[in-house]
Amino acid sequence: MISLLVAMDKNHVIGLNNGMPWHLPKDLRFFKEKTTGNTIIMGRKTYNSMGGALPNRENVVLTRSKLEIPENVKVIDQLQIITEWNTNHPEKEYFIIGGGNIFNQVIDIADRMYITWIDESFDGDTYFPTFSKDEWHLTSKVKGERNDTNPYDYYFLQYDRK
Repeated sequence: MISLLVAMDKNHVIGLNNGMPWHLPKDLRFFKEKTTGNTIIMGRKTYNSMGGALPNRENVVLTRSKLEIPENVKVIDQLQIITEWNTNHPEKEYFIIGGGNIFNQVIDIADRMYITWIDESFDGDTYFPTFSKDEWHLTSKVKGERNDTNPYDYYFLQYDRK
């Protein structure tokens, strides 16, 4: 299964200057719970913004650039490789974690989207693509806890392709 995993504001902003324009520890915990033990796939800029590979996950970078990347990170240069993995291992869940360019490339082949939707507007330079609600079914909506360290109203949404 190919799943997109993203946090975005109500205007589809997902990033600013190769980072996130908000800090939500509960969302980071959600991200860790979903991706630990699985494969995460990202673009070069997302990989660079993280400062290296995330532990306890298979890290894959989709890029056409030549990169100096540690041995524990796999580099692929074609989107077709992801669809082949998905076909050959349908029991696995592959998490696409960004950035905007990668989301634009894979949204049409994704089976599921996990979206942390933040009910705020932020300045941003990277956006999640718009998607048709006709193609996606909202299968789960859970309100996140707002508190001193998570200062926004936000929701954990799950969409499955119809």
